Amino acid sequence: MRYFLEFAYNGTQYHGWQLQPNAKTVQETLTNAISTLLRKPIELVGAGRTDAGVHAKQMYAHFDFDEVFDIDSIIQKMNSFLPEDIVVFDIIKVADDAHARFDATDRTYEYHIHLHKDAFCNSLSYYHYRPLDVEKMNEAAKILFEYEDFECFSKTHTDVFTFNCAIYEAEWTFTEPNKLVFTISANRFLRNMVRAIVGTLINVGLGKLSLEDFRKIIESKNRGNAGFSVPGKGLFLTKVSYPYL
Repeated sequence: MRYFLEFAYNGTQYHGWQLQPNAKTVQETLTNAISTLLRKPIELVGAGRTDAGVHAKQMYAHFDFDEVFDIDSIIQKMNSFLPEDIVVFDIIKVADDAHARFDATDRTYEYHIHLHKDAFCNSLSYYHYRPLDVEKMNEAAKILFEYEDFECFSKTHTDVFTFNCAIYEAEWTFTEPNKLVFTISANRFLRNMVRAIVGTLINVGLGKLSLEDFRKIIESKNRGNAGFSVPGKGLFLTKVSYPYL
């Protein structure tokens, strides 16, 4: 029988989601917890992977287990067993061929920036003290809807079959007078894509790039032409959608 695990995590203390040798990861921490509680080795397959320091407000992984167990009890025990920076929301019985990664229809990320020094959000937001033209950044963000190939924002030497992504949403908003959030939704994302887009849009907001420059960067398909990659600490995976959930 196959189950989806729904959870969230603060990624500050982790080297991303995916298992790595000699590094603390979210996947390893969750796998150890559920394997201990179900008393059998469990393999978790995540909806995707997040880089070191990146957070998730909603994430899914699937696993197989053929014995009956009390879902509510296991959720409660896992939350007692896990460190305080990982929380399990639900365990959902799904079809045996359901897949946490391949069945996801779209994903949403947020990137958080604070514009004045703040002693309380430094681990969850990127401090950028120089003034930004947010209106111009939103004009540039709309250009993303005109394209499908985003190789220019992908980490180099990435083993993928295509750099095409369908972006549905891309917008900067002020949540507070000095706090900015960039929200972006797409059917899929390339490695480092959101952080590279944000860094390039910041360069637009600083006046270093024009709207035409931004368009030319996308058309160049060259990561070297795009802007810097912003720190992972401001990035949150906020939603993963499935047709059957």
